[in-house]
Amino acid sequence: MPPSESLEINFKVSSALVEIVRRITTRPRYILAKGGITSSDLATKALEAKCAKVVGQALAGVPLWQLGPESRHPGVPYIVFLGNVGDTRALADVVKSWVRLVRLSSTKELLLDAERGGYAVGAFNVYNLEGVEAVVTTVEEEQSLAILQEYDPSYALKQGGIPLVTCCVAAAIEASVPITVHFDHGSSKKELVEVLEPGFDSLMVDDDLTVEDYEAKLTDIDQVGHLCELRALEFIDETGIDALAVCIGNVHGKYPATGPNLILDLLRELHNLCSKKGVLVVLHGASGLSEKLIKESILQGVTKLNVNTEVRKAYMEALSKPGA
Repeated sequence: MPPSESLEINFKVSSALVEIVRRITTRPRYILAKGGITSSDLATKALEAKCAKVVGQALAGVPLWQLGPESRHPGVPYIVFLGNVGDTRALADVVKSWVRLVRLSSTKELLLDAERGGYAVGAFNVYNLEGVEAVVTTVEEEQSLAILQEYDPSYALKQGGIPLVTCCVAAAIEASVPITVHFDHGSSKKELVEVLEPGFDSLMVDDDLTVEDYEAKLTDIDQVGHLCELRALEFIDETGIDALAVCIGNVHGKYPATGPNLILDLLRELHNLCSKKGVLVVLHGASGLSEKLIKESILQGVTKLNVNTEVRKAYMEALSKPGA
């Protein structure tokens, strides 16, 4: 076959594929384009992509992109399978590997972006399908991002089990905005190992270390703050953690009638210490904090805000309404 005839056939096939892909309105989980010309035409003409983030390789020599926000399917993985790459089974191997759901974001990446952007990511505890849907729907409408959290095994994970985790993982993958899944307040080594398999992006270890003993003996807040910093530094060095959940007067559940009393000076010092070690700062007990306190916490370096009580309260109030 003359080269000119071959090119003409390639052009016709590519044009037909562009027209077919243009008509797809359902958001695909991923797109795999075979051939250099076809890959380029589908990305630029059918998907209207002007930029893409290179996130790795689907296979050696097979680039994996994430479509830009201006494209017809923002954030969707795009696999560029050039015509001269791999053996006869390479294409089938890539398709087979993508039968399982794949995520392109991690919790650490979300928090690093938040630190660079000067904002914090909301991390919401969910207990059922309705909770998952509420979080995902809201952040998609706001074009924001979020973390879906499962509380320790004695609560959500024990009741919802693997189906609830799978629901969270699937929702995070299918969402049109970055969402990850986090295991909240793990304690024993056994449960922390067990939760890695279902698909959590990250986990929080709650070793229950507090400064109450020190506070009972010390009345000078500067001394207490200094001890907090020393313990934080020791903990970071010994564990190699990515993020530290700090205790600065924040509490789980409802705050007392006098309201929250966050020690922002201590937060500032802890953030400075963590920054030198490349560790991010997160804050539990964000339910009940005023907008002013939340903004001040973010200014002092908080990149993740945990919300649990307010979510549960809204859910129970909705159920108690007539006709619910």
